[in-house]
Amino acid sequence: MSPAASRANTPLRVFITGASSGIGAALAREYAAQGAVLGLLARRRDALEALIATLPHPERHRAWAVDVTDHAALARAARDFIAVNQGADVVIASAGISHGTLTERPEDLPLFDSVFATNLSATIATFAPFIGTMKTQAGMRRLVAIGSMAGVRGMRGAGAYCASKAAVHSYAESLRLEMRPCGIRVVTIAPGYIDTPMTSNNRFPMPFLMPAGRFAAQAVRAIEAGASFRVIPWQMGLAARLLRVLPDFLFDPLFARAPQKARKEAA
Repeated sequence: MSPAASRANTPLRVFITGASSGIGAALAREYAAQGAVLGLLARRRDALEALIATLPHPERHRAWAVDVTDHAALARAARDFIAVNQGADVVIASAGISHGTLTERPEDLPLFDSVFATNLSATIATFAPFIGTMKTQAGMRRLVAIGSMAGVRGMRGAGAYCASKAAVHSYAESLRLEMRPCGIRVVTIAPGYIDTPMTSNNRFPMPFLMPAGRFAAQAVRAIEAGASFRVIPWQMGLAARLLRVLPDFLFDPLFARAPQKARKEAA
């Protein structure tokens, strides 16, 4: 029997951080519609429980109200999910935040720290508790990092977000090489503009804006296929390839005056 066939008749076991809204919630809905058993983690228990109540077979799914920057609590939730479900098939690090930031403003330094803690360090902390168990399993094994189109090139006013997502891309690539010998696939999904609460405050044009549900359906297919890196929607994938090869003498004047995300002003 092949590894993929060994769990063919049992529900997929999926653990998702940042699951209370946006991309994380959309992925939860897509996997639940396909019959998966879900572990959903986010800071807001009320939002998680409200989401679970709308899913097929809500009794199958569990919620953990945890801030992903609390690595010890995150590890406990991961171990709990593994114990209850005898393993995990798909782990998705979807928790993320975005703030407009300016290096020249000293008050923005804590925002840089916060963005990196949530977007990068928490991704590492999400995967770490699962790897040992997944190495012993058969079947589909996926570690999924949610990157961003913003991680392809730096954009003005978004140094924290762009740098954190570029770091996620490089980290996931390193992990992909480490996991290759044991058959665990590391998948990086880089969303373009997706219609979520994170993008709702943007006051600039968002080309190829995609509904979160449609994004989730395409992301789940890419995860199942074990794609190493996938930009969604595909139009933004073309843009990403162009941006990667665009020389600085063209990139800099083209984007130096591009619209930027508003800063979070101090209260």
